[in-house]
Amino acid sequence: MAASNYSLKVNRDLLDPNFESYRLSLDPIPTYSVELDAEVEELKLKDSQYTLEHMRAFGMFNYLHLDPWYHDTVLFVDCRGRVLSLTVTLDTALGKPTEVYHLPAAESGPQEDRLCASLSLTSATWAALSDGGGRLILLRTGKRGEGAHMKWDPLFLEDVGEPFTVLHSVSHVHAGVHAVEVLLLRVQKDPQESTGSGYSVTLEWITVSNASGAGEEKKYAVRKRRSLRGKSVPHYAALEPRGRGLMVASEKPFVFTQVDGRPVEQPEPEPMEVEATDPLYFWQQTSEDITVCVRMPEGFTSDDVLFQLTADRLSVGVRGFPPILEGQLYASVDPEASAWIIKNDKSLELSLQKLSEGSMWSELVMGNKKGELVMSDEQAALIHDRLTHLTSEDLSGNLDRDQPPCTSQELEDCDGFPEDSSSLTHFDGDSLRPTQVVNLGSHQYLFTVQVDPSEMPCLCLRHDVDALLWQPRPDRPEDLWEHVATFNALGYVQASKRDKKFATCAPNFSYAALCECLRRTFIYCQPSPVDTVLVNRKQARQVGQVAKQQVASLDSDKSILGFRASNERLFVLTSTHLFVLKVNN
Repeated sequence: MAASNYSLKVNRDLLDPNFESYRLSLDPIPTYSVELDAEVEELKLKDSQYTLEHMRAFGMFNYLHLDPWYHDTVLFVDCRGRVLSLTVTLDTALGKPTEVYHLPAAESGPQEDRLCASLSLTSATWAALSDGGGRLILLRTGKRGEGAHMKWDPLFLEDVGEPFTVLHSVSHVHAGVHAVEVLLLRVQKDPQESTGSGYSVTLEWITVSNASGAGEEKKYAVRKRRSLRGKSVPHYAALEPRGRGLMVASEKPFVFTQVDGRPVEQPEPEPMEVEATDPLYFWQQTSEDITVCVRMPEGFTSDDVLFQLTADRLSVGVRGFPPILEGQLYASVDPEASAWIIKNDKSLELSLQKLSEGSMWSELVMGNKKGELVMSDEQAALIHDRLTHLTSEDLSGNLDRDQPPCTSQELEDCDGFPEDSSSLTHFDGDSLRPTQVVNLGSHQYLFTVQVDPSEMPCLCLRHDVDALLWQPRPDRPEDLWEHVATFNALGYVQASKRDKKFATCAPNFSYAALCECLRRTFIYCQPSPVDTVLVNRKQARQVGQVAKQQVASLDSDKSILGFRASNERLFVLTSTHLFVLKVNN
């Protein structure tokens, strides 16, 4: 079955069209720090790791991990191979990080291609760990968080191939058998890649389950291994809570290539489920109204027509069949002034009265590509006249033939358009085929954050100037990605930060934060009521809410290696210190 095209559905109730800007707050941010006993060793890329994919996968690695089950607990691995945990209860009395596990010594000594150790908190009592040298370790942690300082118990330790980092892991029980699903990332030399960098990106999905019988000591073993291959490091990759599927957001597509060492037969390329027939409807518009002509089955009567129209939604269909045209309109109409008639017993003609005269619509129904806009001769001529001055045949006026309209230095990062068209894909765990694909287009990926530990991680995408947070819902195929939060203007703001390294947000969406490679962090709070009376002089109106921006500069000259946010605190890790910024009281 071909993968279906899917469009992200924006919840307009979560958008603020009246948002003006962030106001810089000079309120000090309480900042506390803990000096580490041993440094966190930053991975230095070698000459052989020269590609952009190596930089994305390992050079921008976040060494700090926030425990989603205990929000003010963070973990990291130091240069001695110790997994350290710090739980914050009182900011003014920060204790020392506690060792919960020590990586066993490498059997063959240091490896030239060794990577940094990586950690994924699988559940409230389990964790997955990579030693950076190719060994996967599954640990029973017991209850973590405040007052829990017990050592972690390794129940599975095995060399699973070339060095990797752990991207995500989940734990579940099926038919009484406990299983852990782990997703690994590798950048490998590819002899078949002769035209590009010579490297390919591999995602390996490993299932480890309890292989012991009833009454026997628990023994975990690899039950299944599945590999995907692509040409770009994914922006986002996560497993479904019960291991039934996988979601990947990347610039280049991924495909399953192996299952337990056996190659996967690649099907013939299947087209997306988009009908290659004539458009289902045609539409024209003026500054005041819209005329739509919908193709209908021959011989239909007015009694067969199902027509529903509100100010923002339209539904047209034939009784006994799914709607032909249905969805949210591009802008509001006046239902009372709109009507429909039957034309030639083959089509239905709709007349929709625009609520806001003068505005021109770029589409009729949001996300619906099955229609065609028909321009009148007058409209085409008007557009031609407006664009004539941009053509090479008409460079009169104030334009200098030898001087370009603007230089590359005058363009901002936010004016750029991605060279590759990124996609967000859902793979079925049984068929290993993509089931739904979202073309992200200009929706730039910003960051990933775990909001609810029982759900998949959220991903944040840029939509116009805003940043929208999307929560995957694998149990709702008709609404697979839900828009759950908006950070106003963050998409535009982050584009201006040339030295930006990490971005994140609080699990309760109260603020978003960015950090640079050195020292500076930027905090953008959601609009909140003000205590004093503020007046917008330009618009002569009182301002009831203000969105604050705060800037903190760390007392350190070391590179920022880790960056995480809880509802109240921002955690920043350098090679020698762990900083805690009190953001919300």
